[in-house]
This record gives sequence, C-alpha cells and structure tokens, in this order.
Amino acid sequence: MATMESLIGLVNRIQRACTALGDYGGDQAFSSLWDALPSVAVVGGQSSGKSSVLESIVGRDFLPRGSGIVTRRPLVLQLQKIEGGQQEYAEFGHLPRRKFTDFSLVRKEIQDETDRVTGKTKQISPVPIHLSIYSPNVVNLTLIDLPGLTKVAVEGQPESIVLDIENMVRSYVEKPNCIILAISPANQDIATSDAIKLAREVDASGERTFGVLTKLDLMDQGTNALDVLEGRSYRLQHPWVGIVNRSQADINKNVDMIAARRKEREYFATSPDYGHLASKMGSEYLAKLLSRHLESVIKARIPSITSLINKSIDELESELDHLGRPISLDAGAQLYTILELCRAFDKIFKEHLDGGRPGGDRIYGVFDNQLPAALRKLPFDRHLSVQNVRKIVSEADGYQPHLIAPEQGYRRLIEGSLNYFRGPAEASVDAVHFVLKELVRKSIGECQELKRFPTLQSTIAGAANESLERFRDEGKKTVIRLVDMESSYLTVDFFRRLPQEVEKVGNNPRDNSPAAAANNPDRYAETHFRRIGSNVSSYVNMVSETLKHSIPKAVVYCQVKEAKQNLLNYFYTQIGQKEGKQLSDLLDEDPALMERRVQCARRLELYKKARDEIDSVSWVR
Repeated sequence: MATMESLIGLVNRIQRACTALGDYGGDQAFSSLWDALPSVAVVGGQSSGKSSVLESIVGRDFLPRGSGIVTRRPLVLQLQKIEGGQQEYAEFGHLPRRKFTDFSLVRKEIQDETDRVTGKTKQISPVPIHLSIYSPNVVNLTLIDLPGLTKVAVEGQPESIVLDIENMVRSYVEKPNCIILAISPANQDIATSDAIKLAREVDASGERTFGVLTKLDLMDQGTNALDVLEGRSYRLQHPWVGIVNRSQADINKNVDMIAARRKEREYFATSPDYGHLASKMGSEYLAKLLSRHLESVIKARIPSITSLINKSIDELESELDHLGRPISLDAGAQLYTILELCRAFDKIFKEHLDGGRPGGDRIYGVFDNQLPAALRKLPFDRHLSVQNVRKIVSEADGYQPHLIAPEQGYRRLIEGSLNYFRGPAEASVDAVHFVLKELVRKSIGECQELKRFPTLQSTIAGAANESLERFRDEGKKTVIRLVDMESSYLTVDFFRRLPQEVEKVGNNPRDNSPAAAANNPDRYAETHFRRIGSNVSSYVNMVSETLKHSIPKAVVYCQVKEAKQNLLNYFYTQIGQKEGKQLSDLLDEDPALMERRVQCARRLELYKKARDEIDSVSWVR
C-alpha cells in the first residue's frame, strides 16, 4: 500500500507543477487544477503567532518578523520531505534554479520579493510568493501563509486595508478544498478570535477548520485554556491543538527549532493543566494531524483530479495541433511547409469563390445588379436627343445634304453611344477585382496555419494581389475589346429591317401643291431626327443586351477563373528559386505564437507528469 508521504508528496509535486504553470503565464486550467487540490491556509489576526507556528512546523527560522503587517503577500509554502543526511534547502518560484541553504537569505528574499511588488510601504498585494522547502525534518505539506487580519488601519495604510486583507484571506478559505488552520492566541478570549469568526462564516459545519491555540505559556497565572482545547468553549469537527511558541528571548538567542520543539514537548509533558493532552499537543503533532487529514482528502479527490488533468491534456494537445509543430531546419522540409501553407490558403480562397464559404456571391451581385444598373443609367437620352441628333447628322453631311439616309450620321451616333459602354465595362472589372482582393484578405485571416508566420502571410497576400492586378489588366483589355468590336462593325441587317424613308417626288419638281408637300417629307424636320434617334436607340439597346451577357463572361474568364487556377503560380516559380536562408526568413514565426507554443508544450509536459504521478498511486484505496 502506498504511504501517506507518497500521497501528500504527489499533491505537492502537482502543486509545484501548477506553480510553474502559473508563473509561466497561467491559464484557466491551471486555476481549476490548483483549486481542485487540497491545501492548508493559515489564518489569524496580527501577532496571533502564525509565523511561529509555521516556523515550528518547518523547523527553521525563515519568515520576516516585526511589528504591524509583516506578511503583505500570500506565501505558498510547499514542504517536501527528503531522506535524512541530505542538506536541506529552499527554492523560490520566481528563482527556480537557485537553491538557498542559508535560511536567513530566504527571509531576506521574501522581504525583497514583497517589496518588489508592494514597494517599501505597508501596502498589501494578492500576488503570491511560492516557496518550496526540502528537508528531512518536515512532512509533505502545502501551507499558505496569509496576511494577518486586522481591525483598524494604522499610519501609512489606506483606510480600505482592513477590508482588503479580509477579502484576500476569504478568497482562499472559501474554496471547498481549502483546509483552514485558524490561529488564535490563548491569552485572548476565543470569542474575539478573528480567525474563528472568519472560519465560521465560510465553514459553518467546521469540517474544514483546524483550531490552533498559541501562547499557552503566556496566559495569566492560575488560568488555562482547557475549555477551548477540549472543545467546550467552541467545538470543531477536528480537535484543537495547543502550541507553545519560542519566546522572544529564545528568538533573540537564536535558539534552533530542534531545541524549541524539545522544549515544547517538555512543557506539555510536565504541565499540570495539559499533561493529559500532551500526546495531542505541539507543532510536531499538528503537522502529522494535518498530513493524515490531507491523506483522506486526497484519496477522495483523486478521481476528480485525474478527470480534470486528462481534460486539460486533451485541450492542450488540440491547441498544439492547432498552433503547429516546430519547423524543420532542412530547406526541403521548409519548402514543403511553405507549399502546404499556400495550398491551405488556396483551398479556403476557392471555397469562398465556389460557395463553401461566404463572399463569392458578391461577384454574382456585380453581374446581376451593378452592371445592369450602370447600363440603365447611361445618358443615351441626352446623346440621342433631337438637338444632338440634328447636330451630329448635320456635321456628318458637311456641305452635301444626305440623299436618302444619313449613313455617316448614323455611324457617328452609334459609335458615340457605344463609347458609353466602356465605363460600366471597366467598372465591372474593378468591382470584381475589389471582391477578389477582399476574399484574399479574408482567406489569409481564416487560414489558421498561416497565423504562425506573419512574414509568409504578408508575402502570400502580396503575391496574390499582384496576380489579381494582372488579371484585372487583362480583364479591362478584354471588355474594352468587346465594346470596340461592337463599334468596329455595325450589324447591317438590323438597319435593313428598319422602315425606310422613301422619297416620293412628283413629275414637276417645282410643284408646291399640298399633295406634293405631303409626298415629300422634310429631311430636316424634327420627326426625321427623332426617327433617326429612335433607330439608333434600338440598335444600342440590342448591343447593350449583348454586352450585359458578354462582359460577365469576359470578367469571369480573365479574373475569376484565373484567380481560381493560377493565383499563386508566379509565387510558386519564385519560391522554387529561393535558398535556405530566404525560406527560413519566410517561416519567421510570430513571437507571440512561438511563446504560446512553448507555454502549451511546457504545460502539457507538466500535466502529463502530474497524471503519471497520480497513476503511480491510483491503486491506493
């Protein structure tokens, strides 16, 4: 059967892993795992003897001392028992590779680290200090030393400090997995104990609270604390433990903890008041009592802890797959990676065009809405007005009046009208070009694999946009050719089908009778020019219907189809000519993502190590 030390040590190691996770950036999983693990929070009023209790359990002088608020940041103290004969040492979470064997330096580092966050003032901070102590004289245990509860603010402290300290302490002790070590001095009425008051609020049943009575040797002569220790004054689920701290004289004389523990045992063994409780008193007994309780709590928590760790491992492995693995230094592998990333981007881009993702429908909108609307707005009414038709036809005839039909006038009117189609044709090309550029931008942003490489991201975007510019130029040339082709050759059959003005002239050209006038329409009358304008308008409308269908075909062929098939072809040609250093530069990852991958890999390693630790004792019942 696994020993109690193996179970407590397991939790300590997982908590140290959690500490490393937290110091490395922290995440929700870290917080959840830490909260799931049992720990012991040391709670008491100022000068209640908290520091002395902790030092008695550790067996070392290592905590700062003084008047007022000395503990101004939570101290997460992880005790790890090592084999006898080995040198004891301490390590700080913020100095993971430095071992402290001189515990006076540990005290100084706690003070200095506190000052680094709070400044050399009497301010407090909720940011914890993590300290691990490895010693053959301790039991495996995690203790959290919290600032002492106070009732009034003193000089140099803000008025809110009383409430700030209480809220900080409460944030630890209200967690259901927190064991409360409530420290109360024996020379004060237990009814005034700050620690017991707070413990009762967060643990009304007393199941998580261990009461510790300090300063028993300082009680007035003729009095004792038996009513408290034996549970008559205030009953808890767990027995009260009495502690005799070192006196100030012992501290001044640097009496070591081994001698102080021996002196404490002698006090209880020889005390007429507490002799019958001697076996259940003292700091050594308190440490063992807490360890035994932790063992039972840990056994109950192992299944939920395992489930939480497995869930965190799955999430981290999924995130690492999402972030991608480190890039090889081999040029061939790097080129392969770049091409794979290009294909991933190209796949998303095609999905936008083909309908798997939104955006491609906007191209259809250009053809179905924008182009027809632009054609309808062309100023043909102004161009084919009677006045403009008369002007153009007259200029085309010169000094010779046209005989039957003003052919040159017709041609000039038609060519002038068809020129108006250039604008909508080019606008359609530009509109589709804008949509394609937007789809490139969206596809770059949606390609998760590319987010690792901002340089490659911008390079691919630049190459894609250069290709789109070439496709746009070709698209404009093509649609302008379509318009020019319509202007270059007029459909004669159309005009042959139009009603012709047949000149009906009498035998006498000087005949001015009403009948003769009726048979000779004036070629320069308004109705004549209106008829010409109407004929040209009919032809232009026919051409407009043709272009309304041929322009989209040209745009799709020159721009959309080319973008689908050849968007990165020029880039592929260029990339194939690059050498190792140039390829490495393209795969220069975003530092934030590199840091995130390192964090995930480190967390994953620590979580797996924690799972292995649990598996090694999972057979414990």
